[in-house]
Amino acid sequence: MAGKQQQQSAAKTLTKSEGEEIVQKFQTLRNEQRSLMAKISELEQDLNEHKIVIETLQDVSPDRKCFRMVGGVLVERTVNEVLPALTNNRDQLTKVIDSLNEKLVSKGKEVNEYKEKHGIRIRGQDDLKEVQPQQSNSAPNMQGVLVSNKS
Repeated sequence: MAGKQQQQSAAKTLTKSEGEEIVQKFQTLRNEQRSLMAKISELEQDLNEHKIVIETLQDVSPDRKCFRMVGGVLVERTVNEVLPALTNNRDQLTKVIDSLNEKLVSKGKEVNEYKEKHGIRIRGQDDLKEVQPQQSNSAPNMQGVLVSNKS
């Protein structure tokens, strides 16, 4: 309880420029977190495309012709040449995604620590925390449930 009072009194004694710096740093941290999420999403889409192509090519004759885009140029190859390269790319993408997920988790912790350290409250988020306990006492939450009336 005393910690909250100290944070509140510290927040009141901040100058306008200090407050703006804190908010700016918080926004920067959140933007970094968002860019990590966007990059992970992009790489996961690439990974899924690689998986689909690999699955398709595994059932094809190794001597069959296929085409691959290399540096913006469409190149004719055989399945036997392309499949190992795609498998390697898939494995590398998986490693990069895992690494970015670890960075995302640490960035999330950093954002939360910074938020708590400076007593930052986000509009809308705090309101949701207050509304949710009230809803849990009423009817069960049916959000995200699709029910068909057809038998």
